[in-house]
Amino acid sequence: MALKTAQQYEDSLRKLKLKVYLQGELVDNPVDHPIIKPSMNSVKMTYELAQDPQYEDLMTATSHLSGEKVNRFCHLHQSSEDLVKKVKMQRLLGQKTAACFQRCVGMDAINAVDSVTFEMDNKLGTTYHKRFIKFLTMMQEEDLTVDGAMTDPKGDRGLPPSKQEDADLFVHVVERRQDGIVVSGAKAHQTGAINSHWILVMPTIAMGREDADYAVSFVAPADAEGIFYIYGRQSCDTRKLEEGDIDVGNKQFGGHEALMVFDNVFIPWENVLMCGEYEFSGLLVERFAGYHRQSYGGCKVGVGDVLIGAAALAADYNGAAKASHLKDKLIEMVHLNETLYACGIACSAEGHKTASGTYLIDLLLANVCKQNVTRFPYEIARLAEDIAGGLMVTMPSEKDLRHPEIGKVVEKYFRGVASVPTEYRMRILRLIENITLGTAAVGYRTESMHGAGSPQAQRIMIARQGNIEQKKELAKAIAGIPAQ
Repeated sequence: MALKTAQQYEDSLRKLKLKVYLQGELVDNPVDHPIIKPSMNSVKMTYELAQDPQYEDLMTATSHLSGEKVNRFCHLHQSSEDLVKKVKMQRLLGQKTAACFQRCVGMDAINAVDSVTFEMDNKLGTTYHKRFIKFLTMMQEEDLTVDGAMTDPKGDRGLPPSKQEDADLFVHVVERRQDGIVVSGAKAHQTGAINSHWILVMPTIAMGREDADYAVSFVAPADAEGIFYIYGRQSCDTRKLEEGDIDVGNKQFGGHEALMVFDNVFIPWENVLMCGEYEFSGLLVERFAGYHRQSYGGCKVGVGDVLIGAAALAADYNGAAKASHLKDKLIEMVHLNETLYACGIACSAEGHKTASGTYLIDLLLANVCKQNVTRFPYEIARLAEDIAGGLMVTMPSEKDLRHPEIGKVVEKYFRGVASVPTEYRMRILRLIENITLGTAAVGYRTESMHGAGSPQAQRIMIARQGNIEQKKELAKAIAGIPAQ
């Protein structure tokens, strides 16, 4: 089976024995839990669209390993065209879900691990790349959702991993055995972890010799013994437990994050992809971060498309669509959104081939893309809230609208344009609230700031990749100053 259907994906999750805690309780059935299920639906969309001939070119690719058609989320980029299609696919999925569809992290992880393990083996004589290809083959054949796990809790940011008071604040090797290793620690902010079949763990920062035990990468089943999850809170998340669907804003789709804990987990050697090779940890972090910063030029743009559409509808329903200042605000939202997309496409088109054959994006442009993402979605969200009006955050509940007595009052006083039902106006305002403030904010506004690294992380890479010295030489040449 090279391509799962959406239902086959859901059925496969039911076979997992995940240990998940949510709001202080152990969840018996994560797949059907009302708070978790919308995020699972978002992942299902990556399977559903891959089965649709209309989207086949974006959603699938030909495996360089088997020659078979595979889901693009399981594919290693073989050209700049592949990189461009990735961004277009992510925009499409953002448009279809208005949420985080969660498979991007795993896709970015496999592409980074592929080239780094290849180069590591060539230099050190290790066999990590062969192990990785074996895992990738299984991933493609079974159309697996893989969670890329990089971010550690980190503890005291002023101390390296080996100097932390608690060693578990970074994932590390606690025992090396003949048959494998034992790891302990945690990964924080893990997008889609509970909707994943496997976990691909990577180091979170460049390590030094003294931190060699923390330079570890491996794959493990998401329900491996010793792994458990603590589900992250989201604003307005308990609205999903209520009857009705208006107040949630986006009842069908969502995203999720979780703390992933490794309680002395055994990893067989065949699943270990780095173990102590600290000199390659920084390269892996850099490449993964570059791929993931490229991703934001697609997924955030797709959600932005939905938000812009919702803001335009709010203006229509408020009877203000002809106001010139609102037209200008919508234009500005489109301008900012398309600028993000342009950066995502640009860093893809400028991609180049690595030693393993996998294509890497232009790292400078990818970091510029993500730097813009830390800013522009906030302005797009601000403008959407401006256009929507204060009713977005003062509106009564759906229960009030449905109430046999006060429902008529809500219907009367919260109607905008007479031709548009009050319910429609409430629905579009709740959608704007969901994307800008509510449960979807983790997949749009707040994640735009911190996902794939904080703004300073991109500025460090921009400084490193910006080549200021070359620009000085260009200026000297034009000014007639001799080169030194």
